[in-house]
Amino acid sequence: MFAVKHLRLVQSLLMTTMMVTIMTAIITWVNTGVDAGFLWRWLGAWVVAWPIAFSVIYLFGPMVQKLAVKLCSKA
Repeated sequence: MFAVKHLRLVQSLLMTTMMVTIMTAIITWVNTGVDAGFLWRWLGAWVVAWPIAFSVIYLFGPMVQKLAVKLCSKA
């Protein structure tokens, strides 16, 4: 479907979409509860959080992966 050269981009898109969807839903629920306006509050939080999460994952992902490999190879 996608070329291997797009792996980092696709992984960042998938990871941030899943992470931000779950986190913003839970945080919105905990902070404001579930009522008639929940969906719009959650969507507003998602729209703010997703670009930030994507940027962080895309920019710092390779560095974090290298650090994880170093930490896990010292067994």
